[in-house]
Amino acid sequence: MSEVWETDYLVIGSGIAGLSFALRAAESASVAVITKKESQESNTNYAQGGIAAVFDSDDSFGRHAADTLAAGAGLCRRETVELVVGQGPRMVRELIDWGAAFTTGSAGRLALGREGGHTRNRIVHAADLTGREIERALTEAVEAHPNITRFEHHMAVDLITEHHLFGVRSEPQGRIHCWGAYVLDSASGRVRRFLARVTLLCSGGAGQIYTHTTNPGIATGDGIAMAYRAGAPIANLEFMQFHPTTLYHSEADSFLISEAVRGHGGVLVDRHGHSFMDAYHDMGALAPRDIVARAIDNELKKSGAPCVYLDVTHVPAAEIRARFPNIHRRCLALNVDITRQPIPVVPAAHYMCGGVSTDLWGRTDIEGLYASGEVAHTGLHGANRLASNSLLEALVFSDRAWRHASRRLDRVTGFPDVPLWRDDDVFNAEEWVLLSHDRSELRRLMWDYVGIVRSDFRLKRAARRIGVIAREVEEFYKRTRVTEALLELRNITTVAALAVRCALKRRESRGLHYNVDCPADDTATPSDTVLSARETWQSSEIDWQAALNV
Repeated sequence: MSEVWETDYLVIGSGIAGLSFALRAAESASVAVITKKESQESNTNYAQGGIAAVFDSDDSFGRHAADTLAAGAGLCRRETVELVVGQGPRMVRELIDWGAAFTTGSAGRLALGREGGHTRNRIVHAADLTGREIERALTEAVEAHPNITRFEHHMAVDLITEHHLFGVRSEPQGRIHCWGAYVLDSASGRVRRFLARVTLLCSGGAGQIYTHTTNPGIATGDGIAMAYRAGAPIANLEFMQFHPTTLYHSEADSFLISEAVRGHGGVLVDRHGHSFMDAYHDMGALAPRDIVARAIDNELKKSGAPCVYLDVTHVPAAEIRARFPNIHRRCLALNVDITRQPIPVVPAAHYMCGGVSTDLWGRTDIEGLYASGEVAHTGLHGANRLASNSLLEALVFSDRAWRHASRRLDRVTGFPDVPLWRDDDVFNAEEWVLLSHDRSELRRLMWDYVGIVRSDFRLKRAARRIGVIAREVEEFYKRTRVTEALLELRNITTVAALAVRCALKRRESRGLHYNVDCPADDTATPSDTVLSARETWQSSEIDWQAALNV
């Protein structure tokens, strides 16, 4: 492969957002899709629940919108909510046209489940492996398309913008432009230029900034960090959704126990078998995720127990095996038969509700750069994501981003002279061994101090310590040959620091952000904690201590 790859569209990420965009764009243009692992390794692939969409005669767009707004605790953008829920049925039908096979019931109609926060059955699913089925169908369609080129084991280093062209470290006049990205080929260790007329950022979330997460290892916040360094506004990173129920087991990583299990009759109980959710919310175990996660956190602190339990033993065993075959199989392999014994569960970091700010067309503030999926902040989720709205959001905004980008594609007739990536520094293995400990230390800091329940003291302590790590990582990055591990550490550190900064700026408790020092919501607090482009342009030179307001 040459030192430069030119394409009409560059897609950074291979989940539902990226692949659906690629399939649309490839009908009339060339598309390059880069992913730092195999194409199937994405947050989409791990999504068990499904896609929320209105198909039942007893449901309506208004009810779906109302449930979304209620879960978002007053911070959703209504126009975004109404736009997304209104496109639900069309998006599901297009997935079926691309080859996705969803679970059906009588007369071949889609079987609709229910999850926390939903007042109607509207979850389209493929048993309890919906994400894997969608990823399979889209990947096969992409592989068969002649206009799409996939680059596995390729990781974006940074977006190509003005400061790469002119060497400037001050805010440029007018809008910043994106012409693609510098990309590391992990196999060769070389950094190449991928030049594109349009770039879609869809690299997923940032669960790996926490010790306990349902996210795969690739979810290191790369897109958020790159956009921040390029100068795009970032918003609401304090709203990390902790999934209430992940398997607690000494011999297994955090394994998601789908919210659909509670929607199918599962009851949360303590170690004595007593149900406790009715004391926290009138929807009981089907309350929104932030409420359930805080309730479990409180129960664990009161009892000193390591976990609570999700009990479905009262549901017929055959029904559980049919509806949740993957969860049943995974638990049984660990000697937990969920048809006979309650499932030990604890919360874990699951979904980032903030991200790179976009408009209703998926546009960021950087010309030529769009964002879709978990990396983006569209205003749909507000302070807390309603279950199974994320896959729908990714489909809708990738569709809209393509529609807008396709109209402006011809305006970019050529590419600027982008310099080669300079990689002349010497890799110091001894220093790398010392620095590699920072990743686990940082994730523990985030879990201990920026978790489900926060305080000013904890946040400021996290800010001071993360600030030290961030400066060390940035200094090391500047004099070391890039590797995937180093890039991930840099991005995790950046996003963790920004999440703390957002949390310190929000002087209220709302949705997923709960601070014991300001426990009430506050209408005077801005809806979004935005880190502006003007603030972020100097990001690679940032004084993290000052930036975190400590």
